[in-house]
Amino acid sequence: MKYNFDEIHNRLGTYCTQWDFIEDRFGEKELLPFSISDTDFKAPEPVIEALQSLIQKGIYGYTRWNHHDFKGSIASFFERRHDTKIEEDWVVYSPSVLYSISLLIRLLTKPEDKIVVFRPMYDSFFSVIEDNNRIRIECEMTVNKGRFEIDFELLEKQLKEASMFLLCSPHNPTGRIWTKEELDRMIALCKKYDVPVVSDEIHMDVQLRNRKHIPILKYLNEFDSLYLVSSSSKTFNIPGLIGSYCIFPDSDIREKFIHHTRKVDFLNSVSLPGMIATMTAYNQCDDYIDQLNDYIKENMKYVKEYLNLHHPQIHFEIPDATYLAWIDITELPYSARQVQDALVKVGKVAIMQGETYGMDKYLRLNCGCPREKLIEGLHRFTKGIQSLE
Repeated sequence: MKYNFDEIHNRLGTYCTQWDFIEDRFGEKELLPFSISDTDFKAPEPVIEALQSLIQKGIYGYTRWNHHDFKGSIASFFERRHDTKIEEDWVVYSPSVLYSISLLIRLLTKPEDKIVVFRPMYDSFFSVIEDNNRIRIECEMTVNKGRFEIDFELLEKQLKEASMFLLCSPHNPTGRIWTKEELDRMIALCKKYDVPVVSDEIHMDVQLRNRKHIPILKYLNEFDSLYLVSSSSKTFNIPGLIGSYCIFPDSDIREKFIHHTRKVDFLNSVSLPGMIATMTAYNQCDDYIDQLNDYIKENMKYVKEYLNLHHPQIHFEIPDATYLAWIDITELPYSARQVQDALVKVGKVAIMQGETYGMDKYLRLNCGCPREKLIEGLHRFTKGIQSLE
């Protein structure tokens, strides 16, 4: 099936976080948004058809996830798309990736324990650690010719005193896919100091270069304290349907996780639309992923060429993965606040500022949108920057 990612969809009036509630984050209405990380693309046609069939049945009762159809769709997807063999029994349903991370923090660590994360980092990692009364230890990455790299000497010092390593793989916001050599070293250090790894792999399917994403569970033969959390929501643009999953080879943690969701938080019934969408997407929509990746690659190329031509002081390297462009504005002679004010008040464009992710004078631009919107957004970007000049 051929998908049209150029098609424009009006998302206003749908209670959309990115469009209808943009004022909450940027302080102004009627901005062109490139902010929260969902896309402006329709879900795959088989998913839409499956949901239409579900809706037409007219009965939406309590629903179970613990069956072959759900767990098997995830297991087969990982083997087919990511060359990773997992057992169906390892799969556990969760309403969201952040819920899973929050609960794993409570199951694997104690209050005041230290959790290591890379900086810059996905912004929700700040609160999920702090609000669970754990101490966040930030391993700041180094920048080498625009590429973010791991300071392994610093990482080892921090892991010596840590109780968990919270990994984002591929990395948000930099878009890094960790190399095998990097993962080898990370896993070796975590094994050396007996530090469990929780790996958020929600962006694993959007791959833009020759490097392939390596799921953390590839290392099970070397270290068994590995916990993968993910969702189909980013790839297929279905986060509003609610649903994610965890893959836990550790039966003890798996049983504790299920007990907590059922007996403590009373999340006994799955989101039926979310489960149907995930199964359908993972079983039938590989062509959507391939075409999405091709489209995002061209969007990223457009951003790079545009910035090189119109803003040579601004630097951007196409990432390994994700539809998020991590843009370096450190050479602009203005503060991050000045830039953000110009973009919002003059350009009328909403782009996330790097400070949100722990790094000043960067911008995170969501390129998961039709080219027409991206072109308009960059024109607005230029208007805002030129107002400072």
